[in-house]
Amino acid sequence: MNRIRRKALAEIQAKLEELKDQLETLKDEEEEYRDNMPENLQGSERYEIADAACDNLDSAFDSLEEAISYIEEACV
Repeated sequence: MNRIRRKALAEIQAKLEELKDQLETLKDEEEEYRDNMPENLQGSERYEIADAACDNLDSAFDSLEEAISYIEEACV
């Protein structure tokens, strides 16, 4: 891989890292919201929606980590 493509991939990787950090913050906030829900709301539709959002955000976070890893491997 030439230097120009490596540089372009490094820029993409940096952007993905920044997005991953932002996503992690939102994921943590949603998990805190879900975990601090009063007992009488646990098991409610509101709780289930928050729980599903946490699962989806976690999957998105993992996917970004995987994409970053693939980019790193491509630049070796």
